[in-house]
Amino acid sequence: MLQWFWNTRRLNLLAFGMSILGIVIAVVYFQNHLDLLPCPLCIFQRVALIAGAIISLIAALHGPGQLGYRIYAIAGLIASGFGIFIAARHIWIQNLPPELVPTCGPDLGYMMQAFPFFEMVQTVLNGSGECAEIQWSFLGLTIPGWVLVIFIIYTLFFLLQLWKGDFGKNLRPASWK
Repeated sequence: MLQWFWNTRRLNLLAFGMSILGIVIAVVYFQNHLDLLPCPLCIFQRVALIAGAIISLIAALHGPGQLGYRIYAIAGLIASGFGIFIAARHIWIQNLPPELVPTCGPDLGYMMQAFPFFEMVQTVLNGSGECAEIQWSFLGLTIPGWVLVIFIIYTLFFLLQLWKGDFGKNLRPASWK
């Protein structure tokens, strides 16, 4: 059973499936069931998660050699690094004292229409009062805390892929061959 599972293509498909599951939970459960509208930082985290999903899916479908998997791993590390940065920034804003929380700003749709791209990104990264609200937690972690955990797992996966390339061939014990 483990021999079948321990394959880079299948693990990339698993990473893709986990990303899609994360997006479905965000949209169906949090947004539609609990009526929690995503703040701008939440939307950026979703973008990073979708980017990681696309990279994982392309790597799984393409099935390149050692160099190709390393290139996909670097792209995945960029996406997961962006996700870690955004989730950590979101957690930091949630833990600010109330007097230091930034004021609420315009929504992301308005900012995308009214501001130049880099000014919009800078405004979102500064956070807003809505980003500081803790609307849900599980086992002591808020939504951005769980997203941070997902991105750390993604980062470890992509680091392993960068280090080993097609690790389905390199990490199997000799008894599995």
